[in-house]
Amino acid sequence: MVSDRDADGDSEKTSRRPDWWHRDHPVFVPLAGFFTGMVFIIVVPGAYGAILKSVVGYKRAEDLFPFVLLTLVVPIALLAPRHTRRFGRYMLFGVVATAIVVVGVALGVLWFLINRDR
Repeated sequence: MVSDRDADGDSEKTSRRPDWWHRDHPVFVPLAGFFTGMVFIIVVPGAYGAILKSVVGYKRAEDLFPFVLLTLVVPIALLAPRHTRRFGRYMLFGVVATAIVVVGVALGVLWFLINRDR
């Protein structure tokens, strides 16, 4: 007959979760905030444009698309309350970093394409 207990009788120690499981890991909030900001800046404008185009048509959607900038209120509003301030800072950093990378890559590709034809 095989017992579920270890030879020492401390199966409870081996089967329970690690000590850090219930504590807030110092890297979790920055990573979650950064990647939330990255997804936010990519997905929200695309989804907004697609839904707007399907509801009101292409021409009207072009006129209303700048209102997507109002969604930037979300990371800025997260900076106000003390308990969401750290997450909001990293989310805003993710938004800005992603925008800089996208614009930088677009400029690099444009420069390459223009200079390639010379």
